[in-house]
Amino acid sequence: MARNRKNDEEERGILYSLGGWLLYILIIIVLTWLIITFVGQRTRVSGSSMEMTLSDGDNLIVDKLTYHFKEPKRYDIIVFPYKYEENTYYIKRIIGMPGETVQVVGGYVYINGELLSSDIYGAEVMESPGIAETPIALGADEYFVLGDNRNHSSDSRDGSVGVLKRDDLIGRAWVRIYPFDEMGVIKHE
Repeated sequence: MARNRKNDEEERGILYSLGGWLLYILIIIVLTWLIITFVGQRTRVSGSSMEMTLSDGDNLIVDKLTYHFKEPKRYDIIVFPYKYEENTYYIKRIIGMPGETVQVVGGYVYINGELLSSDIYGAEVMESPGIAETPIALGADEYFVLGDNRNHSSDSRDGSVGVLKRDDLIGRAWVRIYPFDEMGVIKHE
């Protein structure tokens, strides 16, 4: 009988230990899901539309939490889904803010009829104004975005991208994690 009690205690100890490991693994899975869903997301830059700021092949962590507590700002680099292709995301820079009127004239951005002189991010003068040839009045929750490599970017000037709604913004580019020699926090201004 003493031997059975010892076996029973050993079995309970093994089951208790196994249960502890299963609980630990479950907690890790739930925490990982919460972080990926609500805090951050890994993404990879594809293409040259954000050159010189971001390059083709750069791997980034997107901060999905900040915009739950504060509003996006001009020049934030944001990630949003491309509405015509599933699982395709674009990364661009916010140029026009809610309530503003945006127009591209002579290759330059004008906000409410005034040249946006603080726009130091465009790699070159824009060759095509696209739909921004005529003034675009942004609604209370709308944003106008451009790629930094303006002549090689599908952005708000392109009708297939157009103006973005606040709900379209997944988050802001936060940290470059690859290539390793350029790893670090991404500067937005």
